[in-house]
Amino acid sequence: MLVGRMLRDLDSRLLYAMRTRGHGPRAEAVAKALGTIGEYGAVWLAIGVVLAFADGDRREQWLAAGVLGPVAIGLNFAVKLTVRRARPVLEGLPPLGGAPSSLSFPSAHATSSFACATAMARIAPEAAALFAIAIAIAACRPYLGMHYPSDVLAGALLGTAIGLAFPLGLFD
Repeated sequence: MLVGRMLRDLDSRLLYAMRTRGHGPRAEAVAKALGTIGEYGAVWLAIGVVLAFADGDRREQWLAAGVLGPVAIGLNFAVKLTVRRARPVLEGLPPLGGAPSSLSFPSAHATSSFACATAMARIAPEAAALFAIAIAIAACRPYLGMHYPSDVLAGALLGTAIGLAFPLGLFD
């Protein structure tokens, strides 16, 4: 139990640091924009559609990888319903965004982002550059006070596993 308490304390301290350091109007606007594009995996669906048009030889794979964003959100919600961890509350520091659910673990933004970035990198290694977007979307969640850092880490791990397991020949 001591280790669990230490990890919870570390999680809370990291959240507090992310919620109080490096904030300003521009940085918060960027973080909010990242949160918005990450909602429901929409940005990943859009990226998948664009890449499907750009790469006709792998059109079906790109579409499948894009559809994975919303699919990963659904799988994530099943985990949220099981774990039932409440979103963080920091006294005097309200969250800088809204959420469709009061459940926090794991982060759906991180899950969908890492699932899609992983699947897209499976299609074309150069698509691994999309992990920069996934990391930015995931990191904005504790910055905005929406998630504990451990929620984001768990979401990234869950998303990576989904991205590795998802059949990319879905539309073949």
